[in-house]
Amino acid sequence: MALIGLACAVPVAALGTVLLHRLRRGSLTVSMGVLVLVPLAATLAGIIGICGFMYTQQTQAALVVCGLVTLITVPVALLLGRSISRHSVWEREAERARRELVSWISHDLRTPLAGIRVMTEALADGVVSDPAEAREYALRVRGETDRLSGMVDDLFELSRINAGEVRPRREPVPLRDVVEDAVGSSSVRVEVTEWPVVLGGERELGRALRNLLDNALRHTPRGGTVTVRAGVTDSHAWVTVDDECGGIPAEDLERVFDVAFRGGSARTPGESGAGLGLPIAQGLIKALGGAIAVSNHGTGCRFRVTVPRAARSSARSQQ
Repeated sequence: MALIGLACAVPVAALGTVLLHRLRRGSLTVSMGVLVLVPLAATLAGIIGICGFMYTQQTQAALVVCGLVTLITVPVALLLGRSISRHSVWEREAERARRELVSWISHDLRTPLAGIRVMTEALADGVVSDPAEAREYALRVRGETDRLSGMVDDLFELSRINAGEVRPRREPVPLRDVVEDAVGSSSVRVEVTEWPVVLGGERELGRALRNLLDNALRHTPRGGTVTVRAGVTDSHAWVTVDDECGGIPAEDLERVFDVAFRGGSARTPGESGAGLGLPIAQGLIKALGGAIAVSNHGTGCRFRVTVPRAARSSARSQQ
């Protein structure tokens, strides 16, 4: 009986193995379903073989048991396969983003480091002897050092966001104070008639708005204007930052907040950053319980931030 059952089950298992081999580059969900069905089919074939290919009570019982097992295991296998597939896709995307980030950061770090090395070697070798020129070199070295320090701070902030370590204090914050601290250029125009009081962390909200303004100023042509507006809708306050970058291609709108994404030629500046400002802004706004979105608007694009408003009693006490 064992040999008969084995002789009937082995061909079914072999066919299932061949089918799985052909499906190895296909859907993981389908492969998981086949993986569950193959041993069930092999078991059923073995039982039918032992019963002499006759419909007996043992055969009927085996069919019922295999049917019940199939009803339970196949849906579970399909759900598990879909879950594993999504997780695998997420891991591949995360790995791709990590490699892209390392590539961009390596390139951006190499540029200022090379400049610092050349200028310090010129000073050390006495190539630059004029005091005024030596002072200019020193100022340029300090500028490149500040740029490197900013990139390191961005990487640290991004790592905190990804690790879920950003937990802002939920306290009433006058939005006017945050915007006025963030605006540091005469090219930024503020058009606000009502300043709301928001609920969140002043440091996180200020950092997010500064990143949005830096991004807008970097991509706005010389002579252009960046406009900041604010208002309220129900239980939320909103802030918009409009630039004159010429717009973002429709296929790039969904990737604007991706780490290290810099966009096409229409938004590529002469001196680009590391592509971390917008992802950091998005992470900080989400930590505040708000949302951030981007869309094309007029001659440029608009970044819209929404954050929870503070309770009216708290807002009156802040004013």
